Amino acid sequence: MPYDSFNQEGLEVVELTQTLIIAGDMNFTGVTDPSVPFASISEITRAADVVFGNLECCFYDKPGHDPSKREGFYAPPIAANALELAGFDAVGCANNVTYGEDAIIASLACLDALGIGHTGAGANRSAAYEPAIVINKGVRYGFIQRTSAYWPKNQQATDESPGVAILKGHTAYRPLQDDLAPNRPGLPPEVVTWTDPQQLTAYCQEIAALSEDVDFLVASHHWGYKTDILDYQVQIAHAAIDAGADAVLGHGPHFALGVELYQGKPILYGACNLSFNLGHSAAHLNWIGYFANIKIDTNGIAEVALHLVRRTPGNETILRRPADEVDTVNDLIAQSKTFGTSLAIEEDRLVMSRCE
Repeated sequence: MPYDSFNQEGLEVVELTQTLIIAGDMNFTGVTDPSVPFASISEITRAADVVFGNLECCFYDKPGHDPSKREGFYAPPIAANALELAGFDAVGCANNVTYGEDAIIASLACLDALGIGHTGAGANRSAAYEPAIVINKGVRYGFIQRTSAYWPKNQQATDESPGVAILKGHTAYRPLQDDLAPNRPGLPPEVVTWTDPQQLTAYCQEIAALSEDVDFLVASHHWGYKTDILDYQVQIAHAAIDAGADAVLGHGPHFALGVELYQGKPILYGACNLSFNLGHSAAHLNWIGYFANIKIDTNGIAEVALHLVRRTPGNETILRRPADEVDTVNDLIAQSKTFGTSLAIEEDRLVMSRCE
């Protein structure tokens, strides 16, 4: 929601234009020098008023942990300093990788020690579902994160145990309804997805309540599968904005996906990675993602621009110009157009607007 010259605490806001950066997945597994991952982009991130992203690892020294084995996505606690060096104010922790009671508690304590806010995981259900509030020059930013990608056993936070905040999705398979279906045995079915109605209602109620307490609200969500934007993702994103969110940040598939301006509010369906030192395959180490730079003034959102980033072999995140990543840019433009949204190339960034 737009803020005025006096915020909700009755204090006069001096800075009438602020910049918010929201980014995708960050995994610091194997990082021993926290100065490396964001060395090339920290000048931009630190210049922003508020910075938020999805933390997809736990800062945890597991006793007897063998780094050569996939026991969990544990990063050395020293790696958390990379977030501080880049100027992160808060992170989301609701995702399929934030797993293990001891790991969650240790990781959140590490963030607390650095003064970095967090949402989406906690020592119990109440703590996991709490938003993160960041106040900058009198303006209140609220962040809420849920995950639809999670393990069915021992990951969801309960009243008695640590875990993550979830928003359950459902899947069904429907025979294709086209001209070929009646005479083509073996055609694959259509995959239909939707969000659990009761949980979605509760989620929207939480967003509505939070929107009354903050000046700008980001709904962050871990979801998706590869390069598809599934029905349940659109359902959640639209519902979040209808309930009072000012922006939706999607992450999870590790691919750069399209964007949408819905009711004048930005939806990033898949920002891919901002730092990811581990891949499901070699291809995932050659990822390209983006972060959004959102300018906010007293009238609301003034501009949303995407900045492309790529990982180097030395695990440093570097900026990329659209001209350097033509295939990715073309894919982003095409996928965003299906949502009635245009991406205009302006030198080193992509600026969002509604299609004319």
